[in-house]
Amino acid sequence: MRSVLVSPTIACFTFLLALAGGSLSPAVASSPDTDQNSEADSRIKNVLFIISDDLRANVLGCYGDRFCKTPNIDELARNGMLFNRAYCQGTSCGPSRRSLMYSRYQGTSNVNMGEHFRDNGWYTARVGKIFHMRVPGDIIAGTNGEDVASTWTERFNSPGLEAHTPGDYACLNLNIFTDSLESRESTKMANRMFVTVQYDGDGSDQPDYKSAEKAIDLLRKHRDSPFLLAVGLVRPHYPMVAPREYFAPYPWQSMQLPPQQTNDLSDIPKAGQAKTVSSRNPIGQYPDNQRRMWSGYYASVSFMDEQVGKIIRELDDLGLRDSTAIVFTSDHGYHLGDHQFWQKSNLHEQVLRVPLIVSAPGMSRGQSDAVVELVDIFPTVCDLTGQSIPTEVQGTSLLPLLNKTRQQVKPGALSFHNGYSLRTPMWHYMRYNDGTRELYDMKNDPGEFTNLVQTPEHAERLKNLDALLQTRLAKAGIRDSKKDTAKGKTKKQTQKSKPNSN
Repeated sequence: MRSVLVSPTIACFTFLLALAGGSLSPAVASSPDTDQNSEADSRIKNVLFIISDDLRANVLGCYGDRFCKTPNIDELARNGMLFNRAYCQGTSCGPSRRSLMYSRYQGTSNVNMGEHFRDNGWYTARVGKIFHMRVPGDIIAGTNGEDVASTWTERFNSPGLEAHTPGDYACLNLNIFTDSLESRESTKMANRMFVTVQYDGDGSDQPDYKSAEKAIDLLRKHRDSPFLLAVGLVRPHYPMVAPREYFAPYPWQSMQLPPQQTNDLSDIPKAGQAKTVSSRNPIGQYPDNQRRMWSGYYASVSFMDEQVGKIIRELDDLGLRDSTAIVFTSDHGYHLGDHQFWQKSNLHEQVLRVPLIVSAPGMSRGQSDAVVELVDIFPTVCDLTGQSIPTEVQGTSLLPLLNKTRQQVKPGALSFHNGYSLRTPMWHYMRYNDGTRELYDMKNDPGEFTNLVQTPEHAERLKNLDALLQTRLAKAGIRDSKKDTAKGKTKKQTQKSKPNSN
């Protein structure tokens, strides 16, 4: 029998995965440097990166929603690898997009994904929102937001009227319905996140339609040279604006609201609760308008899906599918009344879990239950195209999952807001800056209704997960607030114990 030497890296990974309560397939020790990998390196000459905005994974048909119509993204999933457990690192647009573009858990480095490809001679283009843009502010103004100019050979904005689009306007938490253009909630206004607009039109005036058309134009112009084309679609981010035909399949009366439990918030620490909660916002007074929020969200998702389909169909028509890796994702998820929560910026599953689909020539199709992160996209597209991976990159290439030489590549996913989240295959652990915590059994309680932190039988589990969290933070070079707090307490105690010298 031939002996197999396991590297220290693999041994460490095995130990961390055991702490997380997961399992490790023997295939994890296989080398990713297979003939299939070499074939992909020579064949894949282009990258099409499409990112949606505020898109929670479970509203897509390919992720199990039986009501929302997303035929184009579903078809992409059938022709690629769908990752069931993909998680963002930042919980709002700015930190999440910065993190995935630089493949850094926090902060930036000397090079981002677009810069790296551009420095290696590729044409790189941004269409729409890739780095953070204020929606609706920068969309209405047609400005660049926080875009990094050095990332791109060319960049293009896709302006639109957003909430000021003529049509049937609703501000649902204020129970306002009108077709007047006066006094609409818009940029920096407190109730803008509860706005929908449905109108008569073909959608050609909308930013995502314009982004799709520009992407198609760029595919045609640059079909003969290597390119990285990044297309940022702003829907379903509020305001949820779409032609009337996209609202029609989703009558509000048919919308199902998320399940609720009595006293659900009693075991969620204050640091873990959303800023906008039904009990503290007028939206809680209008259950029918909560259903209208779902109708608007679904309509926006379907409109966005149609733009994805247009871009990919053009890629096919140009004969570029066999030389192009396609990545589809979102910057983070979104609460629509789950736990009475609305919007984003907290560490629960509906915010952290994002869709991630990779369709690449020579790679496997199907679904992966491996835990992966948005920071993994940058090194993955480098590997797929034969580019070097910069040393500053903190993510892990997903190539071993795409060519099925491994079943897992990391023990869990890190996310950040008021503290830390560690999502492993079976458990979700959150530790906040004030020391409060949450723990959920994601197999038996996927809705995260029962916080197990105070349950004695989970004490050892908590200890192991906290150790894994600290290991991951240290590896990412992130200061652990728990240690800082402990040091602060020790310092204060020492100061109190010193005799007064005055």
